Amino acid sequence: MSFQAYLDGAEKKTGKTPAELLAAAAERGYDATTKAGEFLEWLKKDYDLGRGHGMALFHVLKNGPEISAKHVGTTGSHRDDSATLRLDGLANR
Repeated sequence: MSFQAYLDGAEKKTGKTPAELLAAAAERGYDATTKAGEFLEWLKKDYDLGRGHGMALFHVLKNGPEISAKHVGTTGSHRDDSATLRLDGLANR
């Protein structure tokens, strides 16, 4: 799955956009210095999100919405349409 597909899947599962999930994380004090395990544990406990969805969100928490262009414009299961992830939700596309 692509990064965007994981973020979209997290939205479908929780009913919250990636931006809303990241805002909730910030309210709890999570930021770029947070350890992955702590962040993943919170997502599992509060939103029942697994590791794949959680790590995609963690990447954005740590690095922002930009990803490597390695898979942009390629074929295969890991391709993304853009090197900038959409955090504003499926309804805004």
